[in-house]
Amino acid sequence: METDSIIKLEQLTKRYEHQFAVQNLSLSISKGEIFGLLGPNGAGKTTTILMMLGLSSPSSGVVQVCGIDSTRNPIKVKQKVGYLPDDVDFYHHMTGLENLLYTASLNNINRKQAIARAEILLKRVNLMDAAHKKTGKYSRGMRQRLGLADVLMKDPEVIILDEPTLGIDPEGVRDFLHLIKELKEKDQKTILLSSHHLHQVQQICDRVGIFVDGKLLAHGNLEELIQQLLLEDTFVIKVIASSIHERVLNELKMLADVNKVEVLNENSLEIYCKKDMTASISRTIIHSGAFLYHISKKDFGLDEIYHRYFEGRDVHESR
Repeated sequence: METDSIIKLEQLTKRYEHQFAVQNLSLSISKGEIFGLLGPNGAGKTTTILMMLGLSSPSSGVVQVCGIDSTRNPIKVKQKVGYLPDDVDFYHHMTGLENLLYTASLNNINRKQAIARAEILLKRVNLMDAAHKKTGKYSRGMRQRLGLADVLMKDPEVIILDEPTLGIDPEGVRDFLHLIKELKEKDQKTILLSSHHLHQVQQICDRVGIFVDGKLLAHGNLEELIQQLLLEDTFVIKVIASSIHERVLNELKMLADVNKVEVLNENSLEIYCKKDMTASISRTIIHSGAFLYHISKKDFGLDEIYHRYFEGRDVHESR
């Protein structure tokens, strides 16, 4: 595993009687990156996070955060990690500022320093106008932003966010994601973001781990996920040409590393390949006497990678 890894999981397993919540999970997250743990509800994401925090003991395997074994030294891990659950709550009879100062006292931060830090953080999460408002009157989006400020009061090395944008309106989500990116770029924080919202994860994460049924199916950036999950159709080449006749289609299908040729209409094709066949496809079409108007590689988004993989897996498993 990388020497600069700040989170290391090795064969991490959590079992409840005969059911695995997490199974043989090995993962390394580097210092200063935003890593997205992506998967449907019930995939085991929260269970994994609880084991990282030392709030749940693994059945087997090793979990280290900031070089500390979370199972043996959970208090030391909590001193270095800030955790924001999916629905954070506060003392409703206290104001936003009072809640932050209370958190500061629990972390042995002196009051003068705590007040100064709280004010800076309230400005940063755009809650200064609500600093003296009781949190019982806060909206969900305001509570989540205050939660982020609360997490930052102790200046953690690692920030773990579990479904932080649930129930927040689109504008609030955009602002919250901007804050997360800022924490990486300006503060050099390491951030683990657990979510089932593919678009949000793609927007801000450096790498993504796809997590299903307690197992990590693949992890990496978009290009690496394509290679791991879409093994047969890593590349899709889009073609627009004139005079696409049967002989041209047959020649394209005969090319090495071409898996499938899909006719969209009389002038358009999508060609599924194991590797980039753009040059060979262009040459074949031109040599056939057709006019090639457009050729390009299709860019996959995380949403398409995710759904194409699971559609293919469903077909495969039903056979």
